[in-house]
Amino acid sequence: MKLLLVEDNEDIAGIIFDFFEIHGHQLDYARNGEQGFDLARKQPYDVIILDVMLPRLSGMDVAAKLREEGVDTPILMLTARDQNTDILEGFSSGADDYLVKPFDLNILEARLNALHRRRQGVTAKKRLQFGDLELDISSHMLTRKNCKFALNQTLFNIMKLLLSRAPDTVTREELISEIWHDNEPDTDILRSHIYQLRNKIDKPFEHAYIRTIPKVGYQLVEKNGNEPRPR
Repeated sequence: MKLLLVEDNEDIAGIIFDFFEIHGHQLDYARNGEQGFDLARKQPYDVIILDVMLPRLSGMDVAAKLREEGVDTPILMLTARDQNTDILEGFSSGADDYLVKPFDLNILEARLNALHRRRQGVTAKKRLQFGDLELDISSHMLTRKNCKFALNQTLFNIMKLLLSRAPDTVTREELISEIWHDNEPDTDILRSHIYQLRNKIDKPFEHAYIRTIPKVGYQLVEKNGNEPRPR
């Protein structure tokens, strides 16, 4: 993998560099948020490792600005804060996963590999559609009527699974497996991702597509009860 590490602590950066270079990965390094944003915007990477507390531009701001620029490279955030509000803020800014410091380097590598595998997933379909929802597989752009929503890797994976199975129910366990494989977070992060999706594609409209099936999972539903299959 080609990785970008944005971390102002040189000791931590050195440890990560040594570990990943030994394991055959290629790394670029940025010491502050502005430098990290510039590199991530101009060069292709498989995954970005982004510290939250950075000089010049915070990790939250870097992630948000990259998503605004249309950069959909998976982002794993490193944070010394394990409060749910901080973690949820990271996901809202555009992060796809997180690790709380101190962390095991093998777990970090496993998380990065999982993000990379999901991004490299090959599908024969270029678009998935259900009602007036349409997901472009290549650009990660979701469209509802004339509104377009750029999705980060995690939200894209959720919508791709919901659309490919609509109107059938997708269980919580299936969604967790699709997003985190064997590295499910301790907190109920899935619910926060669904909340983000609802704010994007349901809240501005009269009809809500995403329906919660209590104790089971989620499904996409049509307003008039006619539930067309995606094409």
